[in-house]
Amino acid sequence: MTPFRGTFDHTLDAKNRLTVPARYRSALADGVVLAMPVDLKPCVGVWRPEQYDSYTARALAELPPLSSRLTQLERFFYGSSHDAELDAAGRIMVPSFLGEHAELSKDVVVVGAGDRMELWDRATWADHRSTLLSGVAEVTARVDDAA
Repeated sequence: MTPFRGTFDHTLDAKNRLTVPARYRSALADGVVLAMPVDLKPCVGVWRPEQYDSYTARALAELPPLSSRLTQLERFFYGSSHDAELDAAGRIMVPSFLGEHAELSKDVVVVGAGDRMELWDRATWADHRSTLLSGVAEVTARVDDAA
């Protein structure tokens, strides 16, 4: 599968539909899973269904079947996600509970994140991007110190 790369400025229409970047429509033609991210950052993850299933399976695999942590994570993964299809115009509907979590306004940014895309409110992404860049600089500085 081709990884999702790049950053794209988009808008949500009045019905909370996002027009998926044209280059990714064929990759999402079999459906999508929209989900709240595990780190609870204010964004919405957009996954191919098989990638989301693989991601959740890996996250849950090491927990004992009777663990309360397993139950909590199952509620989170399955209760905080939503199956959707692209419409004929290449749009996906963002459910209100996910849009509210991410505080999405009309202006959004679609960010490639490897096995998924993320939808961010444009102003929130601008703030987060500077934090992200300084965090990457800090991590790479630690790698140099360890060498």
